[in-house]
Amino acid sequence: MSTMAESKVAGIIKSLSELEGDLDSLNNKVTDMKKQLSVKTQTKIDNLLEKTREMATKEAEAIINASKEKANAESAKIAQEGEAKLSEIKSNIDAGFDEAVRHVVSTVLKA
Repeated sequence: MSTMAESKVAGIIKSLSELEGDLDSLNNKVTDMKKQLSVKTQTKIDNLLEKTREMATKEAEAIINASKEKANAESAKIAQEGEAKLSEIKSNIDAGFDEAVRHVVSTVLKA
């Protein structure tokens, strides 16, 4: 009976040893899968970050272009108003020039 018991104990030890080997193999596979998952996750994060930057850049460019167009329109309006005021001033000067000359001549002759 002791031979039979020894044989059973040896079988159990062998089975436990194989089970331990299987567990080590599974642990190694899990570790490899974690590494692969981490790499894939980082790659996805990098891709999403790049897409987000591209979208933000496009949005910023659109905002800048709209602001530039608005500023150009306002600048043209201000320039047009300035030209109109300048024309008005020139017209007033031209209209009052003869009167101013007469007044100056009159003042000089009285003196």
